[in-house]
Amino acid sequence: MASQETVKKRAGTLAVHSIDHFSLQVPDLNEARKFYETFGLDVRDAAGGLELFTKDHAHRWGIVTKGNPKRLRYLSFGVFDSDMAAFEKHLTSLGRKVIQPPAGVETNGIWIEGFDGLPINLRVAEKCSPDAKSVFDTRSVGPGRAGTVLNSQAPHVHPRRLSHVAIFTSDVSAAIDFYEKTLGLRLSDRSGPAVAFLHGAHGSDHHLLALVMSDHRGLHHVSWDVGSVQEVGLGWAQMARAGYHSGWGLGRHVLGANYFYYVRDPWGSYCEFSADIDYIPADCEWEAGDYGPEDSMFLWGPMPPQDFIANLEPKGDAS
Repeated sequence: MASQETVKKRAGTLAVHSIDHFSLQVPDLNEARKFYETFGLDVRDAAGGLELFTKDHAHRWGIVTKGNPKRLRYLSFGVFDSDMAAFEKHLTSLGRKVIQPPAGVETNGIWIEGFDGLPINLRVAEKCSPDAKSVFDTRSVGPGRAGTVLNSQAPHVHPRRLSHVAIFTSDVSAAIDFYEKTLGLRLSDRSGPAVAFLHGAHGSDHHLLALVMSDHRGLHHVSWDVGSVQEVGLGWAQMARAGYHSGWGLGRHVLGANYFYYVRDPWGSYCEFSADIDYIPADCEWEAGDYGPEDSMFLWGPMPPQDFIANLEPKGDAS
């Protein structure tokens, strides 16, 4: 495995390189295990809860603990080892409030109070955001050959990695400013005050963090990379067969251009099967756009549920 320091970096830029992991609390861990395993993740027992991995990948993408109500507990961002001291000085210069980690969470790295009070962790970690655009399978069959895939033999979809996390925020413009100045993220695109997409300066998908307007913080969705439109559709089918019928898709986004299906989790947020999202390399000067509502959500697909952008998490600090 390549050394942390040999991974391509954007020269002269202090910025986080990845979302190392996210953490949720949910009322029922058994229900969480069933949902995420059905989604195709590798769910493992851990002290105090569950850890989420993708198949044949060593990185831990998520931590799920027990608590009521369901909440996004924190976001953890990865930092290159050589940048950690500079980040400590940077956060001090900005006057960011250093906090203790949430109860039961390891103290690794720096913890600060983020925008809307969301706990943010910066830790030295291997870069887990991609260094190239994900492989996208468009294979078909030629004339005289059957392209049949029997339902009885349909493969189970297993996401390859985390693509991005979308969170609710009380002020999209102010949150953009916070994440740009504090973490070095960069604006990819936005739609006025409603939604914005931020990428990593050292190379990432079109967005590793999305911001969605609400009156308080919370989780909207977690997006997982798969390899084809076929896998997006098969993921939809495997969730529906298990009783998870509520969602949105199949469709294609405008900003980021990924094919998608969102399945509603048991607590009112979503997990997304995502394929062929745009990629922004470390040496790319991406020109961010500000688009009208009609050009900000989807190019084709069914209309989203009326409550698709409803924030069902309660206001206030996590317990």
